[in-house]
Amino acid sequence: MASLFIKDTGTAALATEIAEQLGTTKTEAVRRGLQCLAHHKATEQAAPTGSTVDWLRDYRARHPLPDREALKLGKAFFDSLSDEEDDLGPWLR
Repeated sequence: MASLFIKDTGTAALATEIAEQLGTTKTEAVRRGLQCLAHHKATEQAAPTGSTVDWLRDYRARHPLPDREALKLGKAFFDSLSDEEDDLGPWLR
């Protein structure tokens, strides 16, 4: 059987306080706290290190912009947004 002896009286008192608030044992309070901390560390994203410029360069390398040639937006594209044909309407014929 494994055991954990908390030698620090402040920590033991905190465990007792939290256990009373949760309506559980000190062992369960400590277990929940450690599980919460383990989950937090596992899902924590690493904070960016270095300068902001380095972070932006790294971000841009991982998320490149689309090719400018693929984004050629001409009259046909804008006409399609308003469902207009290439004609100028009956009033300008």
